[in-house]
Amino acid sequence: MTTFEISNTVGAIVRDYPALSRQFEQVNIDYCCGGKRTLEEACRQRGIDPEAFLTQLEKDAAKEPASEMSFNDLSLTDLANHIEQTHHAYLHTELPRLEKMVIKVAAVHGGEEPRLLEIRNIFLELSAKLAAHLLKEEQVLFPMIRQLEASNVLPIFHCGSLYNPVSRMELEHDDAGLALEKLRQLTDSYTPPEWACNTYRSMLNALEAFEQDMHQHVHKENNVLFPGAIALEQKFIHS
Repeated sequence: MTTFEISNTVGAIVRDYPALSRQFEQVNIDYCCGGKRTLEEACRQRGIDPEAFLTQLEKDAAKEPASEMSFNDLSLTDLANHIEQTHHAYLHTELPRLEKMVIKVAAVHGGEEPRLLEIRNIFLELSAKLAAHLLKEEQVLFPMIRQLEASNVLPIFHCGSLYNPVSRMELEHDDAGLALEKLRQLTDSYTPPEWACNTYRSMLNALEAFEQDMHQHVHKENNVLFPGAIALEQKFIHS
């Protein structure tokens, strides 16, 4: 059986066993932006017994097929490509669709449920920030990572070091995480009221799917791609 420790970080556990992200989602433990916390810290913050949760994780990890286990075997370039082709592509399509939905639902039902106006404002601001964020990753950071991996010597970057843009992207991930938490609170964990129309229900379903994709997206960057790129850069520096 796979053995974990309560001193393992949440991000490292999901990095090595991606399928276990489901278990963290179920108890609302943040494994992406909050991935640097230990399992014990994350559980105690949610009022969960760390030892009991660890035991369940070990049982669930043993059931997962090897094909689902890890992104660690991908090169940095392949992982960056995967993130762009999977998560960035999803956001490029889904953000405009969700913008229209939150605007429409707020306009129609904002009088009955004032929180919909706040949901609209938070999402529109988040969507604009994410559009700029994706552009910076696609045009600046990811090409730097690909260049680093393809080089035999340390490239000279305009920003000095990968650490600088990586730190900026992680701060923007944190901001997005706070917005996602607020959206979950305002929607009662994406639970529609009894009177909600089909568009309202579809919006909540889409927002929940968006949150889940963002968790996976940020996890792959914060806990796999970025640490791998920083480690490679440091290897060049100290070689």
